[in-house]
Amino acid sequence: MVEPVSQNAPEDEPDRPDRGWAKGRPKKDKKKRSFWKELPILLVIALVLTILIQSFLAKVFLIPSGSMETTLHGCTGCTNDRVLVDRVTYDFTDPSPGDVVVFKGPESWSTHEIASQESSNIVVKALRGLGSLVGFAPPDEQDFVKRVIATGGQTVQGDAQGRVLVNGKALDEPYVHWEGEILQDRQQFSPVTVPAGSVWVMGDNRNNSCDSRCQGGGGLNGVVPVDNIIGKARVIVLPPSRWGGITDHDPQAAAQPVALGAPAWQSGLPLGVGLAAAWPVLFTGRKLAAGVRKAAGRKRR
Repeated sequence: MVEPVSQNAPEDEPDRPDRGWAKGRPKKDKKKRSFWKELPILLVIALVLTILIQSFLAKVFLIPSGSMETTLHGCTGCTNDRVLVDRVTYDFTDPSPGDVVVFKGPESWSTHEIASQESSNIVVKALRGLGSLVGFAPPDEQDFVKRVIATGGQTVQGDAQGRVLVNGKALDEPYVHWEGEILQDRQQFSPVTVPAGSVWVMGDNRNNSCDSRCQGGGGLNGVVPVDNIIGKARVIVLPPSRWGGITDHDPQAAAQPVALGAPAWQSGLPLGVGLAAAWPVLFTGRKLAAGVRKAAGRKRR
């Protein structure tokens, strides 16, 4: 008599001595990794993500000086603003007048806003680099923050009245801050035509900012290549009392034409001379006309 084949196991699989009890035996739970063992891994992941985000998307930047007062605080004795800098915008668009930008100073820019803080201690250098990365330490001394005033192809100059002119029009600049007395020699500068692919930048604190007017001796040495721009400053993130967006008011939108060259009284001088000379000419003309009429009347008699 043939024994029936078991329906519970494949025909070609030999009987295993552990088949019966292995199925019913509870599996051991894997021991969970402790929080303190996972913490270093989480920190490394967070650091890597921070580096990637700040390298390609956005970066927190500490304002190093008072050159952008009162738009951005960096003055002596105050809490320096930390701003979020958008690193993506200028991959698709060009900088516009009024944008507040962070950039790497060109080689011609020899005056730095903060003193060099390089240390020979490798640990100190590493900690400072990490602090700068997240906006809790001063940035590299070659980094600057200024406002775009003119772009490639535009002609910019400063007149004796402290106004900034672009293509012969006085800019509308509600963000300008005057710290102390207006220094005429700092405000007045000769016309400069900005080369293509560059921008002319100035600090909002016009009496306390070494920018395109004075860096490298001014002129074309003061312009900043667009390739040097790190990004556009968007938001003040710290301190909490300063939270808010950063104005990018376009100073050229409501710019007003002005007379260039001679002062206003000299510009009106020709008109004044013309009016003054008109009366004698008119009087003389009337006298001559009257004399001609009298002479004609005598001849008829």
